[in-house]
Amino acid sequence: MSLDQRVFAWRGHYVHPSPSSTRLSGLRLGVKDLFHIAGLPTAAGNPDWLRTHPVPRQTSPVVEALLAAGAQLIGKTQTDELAYSLNGLNSHYGAPRNPVTPERLPGGSSSGSAVAVAAQEIDIGLGTDTGGSIRVPASYNGLLGIRTSHGIIPSDHMVPLAPAFDTVGWLTRDAQTLQAVGEVLLPPSLSVSARKPWRVSLLLPEMNGAALWTSAHQQWLDSQPVLQVFKPLFVKQAWLARASETFRVLQGYEIWCTHGVWIQQQQPRFAPDIQARFQWCSQLTQDQQQQAEQMRVQLCREIEHWFDQVDLVVMPTTPGPAPLLGADAAWMDAYRRQLMGLTSPAGLARLPQIHLPVLQQQGAPVGVSLLGPHRSDKALLQVATELMNGSLA
Repeated sequence: MSLDQRVFAWRGHYVHPSPSSTRLSGLRLGVKDLFHIAGLPTAAGNPDWLRTHPVPRQTSPVVEALLAAGAQLIGKTQTDELAYSLNGLNSHYGAPRNPVTPERLPGGSSSGSAVAVAAQEIDIGLGTDTGGSIRVPASYNGLLGIRTSHGIIPSDHMVPLAPAFDTVGWLTRDAQTLQAVGEVLLPPSLSVSARKPWRVSLLLPEMNGAALWTSAHQQWLDSQPVLQVFKPLFVKQAWLARASETFRVLQGYEIWCTHGVWIQQQQPRFAPDIQARFQWCSQLTQDQQQQAEQMRVQLCREIEHWFDQVDLVVMPTTPGPAPLLGADAAWMDAYRRQLMGLTSPAGLARLPQIHLPVLQQQGAPVGVSLLGPHRSDKALLQVATELMNGSLA
């Protein structure tokens, strides 16, 4: 299988409608193979899904909006199976190669979109983020990426994973493009913040006895006078583990409600780790779901306090750089739980989050995230653009 096949599920000529604006003119678009495009198959990263579903007759309104703004569709990009992974590996179609650190994971499930942007094959990588599928590959590939507020952008005509948590997002190499896409897709009613400097809470998570906010993170923050730290938020590993497990149960229960009948009827072939995950989902009970929902309410109250008297939260996006390819399966499972401790607050509380590629560790990209209140998407994009452009006056 060629590198191109690993990155693109489909690539070729597509008859674009005449754009109604030129806002994104000249920008190349890759679309995660969950979004429907009329006349093109949607495989969702799995041959049995492709085999058992008709070719869509309608195009996702998100894709239509981008094309109407002048973006040029280059192809549909590969995804992890039914988007149920954060690794970026696909046993059926291969693993898109991380062009920044080829010895490391590309990150999923929007792996094809991320790799195509990082390799400069496209300018806009459209994807989805349920448990971190924009933020994680953005971190691993040195890109900007936004997970939008849940429900703020339509997700119809798109293969779901867990609708209560699924969000639309996109990846770019620069902040101007990230913001330009937001101007097309986000509701015009959203406001931006006129306040400068922005008051922030600084999330200081601890994992495996070590602080994830390092001296390098702090050095970057100290160089950003437009960000004024109002309060530190010390978060212990036990809290992160509770958030991760709560999210996993709620997401897993919803996944089985969404896909359980199809899986039981079709018996699709999944990679072993994906198969084990779906099997675990099938055994979750309503009592477990209700207990997790009660815990979610408590966690969301705590997350809400993070924003008391501040505009946004600054935090590490991932525990560190992308894991190396070939890492032990048991280690990867434990790592995934830890990773979701960082990604789950946005999912649990329906919040927008932007990854900024501003750091390196072990010669690989990492960065920081801006986490905002629900529907603060445009304000976050404004902050991200100013930080990345150095417009700090």
